[in-house]
Amino acid sequence: MTLGIVAALHEEIADLLAEMATGAHVEHIGMRDYHVGKLHGHDCVVVLARVGKVAAAATTAALIHRFDVDELVFTGVAGGLAHGLAVGDIVVADTLVQHDMDASPLFPRFEIPLLRRDTLDTAPSLRDALAEAARGWLDDEMATQVPAALRAELQMTTPRVHVGQIASGDRFVSSAHEVGRLRDALPQTLAVEMEGAAVAQVCHEYGIPFAVMRTLSDTADDTAHVDFPRFLRDVASHYSHGVLRRFLTERERHA
Repeated sequence: MTLGIVAALHEEIADLLAEMATGAHVEHIGMRDYHVGKLHGHDCVVVLARVGKVAAAATTAALIHRFDVDELVFTGVAGGLAHGLAVGDIVVADTLVQHDMDASPLFPRFEIPLLRRDTLDTAPSLRDALAEAARGWLDDEMATQVPAALRAELQMTTPRVHVGQIASGDRFVSSAHEVGRLRDALPQTLAVEMEGAAVAQVCHEYGIPFAVMRTLSDTADDTAHVDFPRFLRDVASHYSHGVLRRFLTERERHA
């Protein structure tokens, strides 16, 4: 069984690539490097998708067609949309929706034409295992990976794991007005990003189980003043690596 691991930005998979360097090989397809090897006993293909729905969909299709992946996990950052979420929280998707999909009046808003659905479900086994790994990493390892001074600066008091809906769209949501509109239109949505729902649609159409995990870098509104490159380097990179390492290790232990 081969697992595809995908991220939108290099920092989110850099440590994983370093771990699998020995014995791995790289295949260059469509301006992307697909790193093929083993991670914690699992056959894996790790790749940088780049940013946006088209980039994510193209990468996912290549993983399915060229590398015959059986499962897929997407990791990255997102903006918190629902009230009560904080920087450093983790959202694991149970469903995904394209918040910029609107083919009305031919189809209802958010509905994917011809699929007759507006949300797509993640695989329960992958979702639950990823959420459990995230909880364990936050409890046992996060404090040693993210310095206390940085956590205090970002007001990362007690990061939590949330399981719920994630919305994707080809725009960076960064104003209170946009956040308000999305909350009104998609009241179940916890976080907003730019790739997950595209991955979900391709996986759904090809019958590939998948999961999506997002670390919250901001609250997606006018107060989103976090130094994003620094957050990627000093926070999100540790989250992605730590949670996925724990996820893979636990799967290997229970295999």
